[in-house]
Amino acid sequence: METILKIPLDVYNAMKLPEKGKIDLLLLELAITLYDRQILSFGKARELAKFSKNDFHNELGKRKIERHYNIDNYIEDLNYGTD
Repeated sequence: METILKIPLDVYNAMKLPEKGKIDLLLLELAITLYDRQILSFGKARELAKFSKNDFHNELGKRKIERHYNIDNYIEDLNYGTD
């Protein structure tokens, strides 16, 4: 199941992002923001961004965003590979 996010066309066109790959960049920015605000776990944020663990971790490092990691995240990471 997916959820569709509707962005008004004038807002979409006003975004100062390259047209090629714009959707992927939007997903990355959303994933980073939701992770930074502790709304999404690392695993779910990287899934939204369509990044590998290593690539997402590196992207967080480039932006100087610290990893949030607690016991719940650890359990989620353990279960993520077994789903």
